[in-house]
Amino acid sequence: MAAYEKAGESDEWYTPKYIFDALGETFNLDVASPPEGPRHVPANSFYSEKSLEREWVGFVWMNPPFGHQKQKRQWLAKFFEHGQGIALVPDRTSAPWFQEFAPRADAICWVAPKIKFERPDGTRGDSPGTGTALLAAGPRAAAALDRCGLGMVTGQRSAVPA
Repeated sequence: MAAYEKAGESDEWYTPKYIFDALGETFNLDVASPPEGPRHVPANSFYSEKSLEREWVGFVWMNPPFGHQKQKRQWLAKFFEHGQGIALVPDRTSAPWFQEFAPRADAICWVAPKIKFERPDGTRGDSPGTGTALLAAGPRAAAALDRCGLGMVTGQRSAVPA
């Protein structure tokens, strides 16, 4: 869902298809799917409501709503507790929530250039005010980031073959 924060704007921004093509993964679960249905996410199951209250299963994709710091912390805490998947977050490196959770990632892909996210009507938005990072939880996710070619990858390299 939300890709970046901007006061007064919609929290509904969707990940473009080229991101999933580059990752080359099929997810067991999209934990933050839009209510009107998934956009481009290659997943077997989709949660669009009460995701933080439900059990997450398998390899997950997470591009959650990022309206408030408390929300960021709740989503990222659940993501790293689950421990298997890829999360898309704003690369706000000085933000307390980023400082808290980024060190828990097995790898981080600093996506370049900035992603132009899709609006609910399918049109592409302008470049957001901040960049985007993909956070890996687990060796499969780290391997996907290592081979995706979406930007610079930092952190522990995975031993899982490509």
